[in-house]
Amino acid sequence: MFSKKTLFTVLPVLASTSANAWASDNHTCALTKPIYSCENTTTIVDTCCTPTQGLVLVTQFWDTYTGLESEGSVLPKDSWTIHGLWPDRCDGSYGQYCDLSRQYDPSPSPNTTTGKPDGTPVPAWEGGNIITPLLQKYGKYDLLAYMENYWKSQGSPDWTFWQHEFSKHATCFSTYDVGFEGAPDCYGSLYQNSTEASIIDFLDSVIKAQVKYPTYAWLAAEGITPSNSTGYDVKQIQDVLTNASGGEPYLGCYGPTKQILSEVWYYSHSLGRPQDGNLKPIDQTTKTNCNATQPIWYYERAQGSEY
Repeated sequence: MFSKKTLFTVLPVLASTSANAWASDNHTCALTKPIYSCENTTTIVDTCCTPTQGLVLVTQFWDTYTGLESEGSVLPKDSWTIHGLWPDRCDGSYGQYCDLSRQYDPSPSPNTTTGKPDGTPVPAWEGGNIITPLLQKYGKYDLLAYMENYWKSQGSPDWTFWQHEFSKHATCFSTYDVGFEGAPDCYGSLYQNSTEASIIDFLDSVIKAQVKYPTYAWLAAEGITPSNSTGYDVKQIQDVLTNASGGEPYLGCYGPTKQILSEVWYYSHSLGRPQDGNLKPIDQTTKTNCNATQPIWYYERAQGSEY
């Protein structure tokens, strides 16, 4: 079980490891011919330069409220919000919480690394918000401001969601590895602290990927806007987003008849590292769960929930 220390207690210990970087920790990816993830026919030579879980998903939410409006947490006008950037294996399966030395999720879900009872338990993080002070430490105020506006949690402070996404998903991208359990340190001795570097690198990558997929604008350009009185055909929504993005996305709906639109996942292969943002759209590998025969409701935001 890992000690539940604060990030700033943990990180100097990790920093001493990267100061003695292995001779094999040479990961200048500009010197490696990039290949598309999931399209390689041979073993990946440098997993810091091409993700081993290379089916990359750019995921977004359509929420109508945050639940914390009284605390000033509201949703951005005319925009979907960020869910995350996920690594799936090329067969559609995926890992989660792959590096427990970088576990900062206060409410791990699932609570084991496999999601099954025989998996390794994921200890709840008790060290509070580490992402906000980390971005402030390095002067990443623009990145932090963007995240505060567009990466919104529902029913909990935004930082809890950010730390969940990093701990569950980023740690399974091999290109953000920092040496846990024999993995290479992709950051090496160039950086004072590999873990801090991996966190900032991932957050920046999430934003870089998200801005490529302006879901709200794509739909609005074709007359599909939030409405409490007009429903839409799921195929109409999917066709618009497919034509705009270049690949057929997954649409997620909830409710007893799966008619309330809430999510979109865009699938891609990455040319080299996901950090570089060279994502090639592909069609969904998970079948859209929205009702195919009844109207889909793309509801307006609740009053007072949007700035």
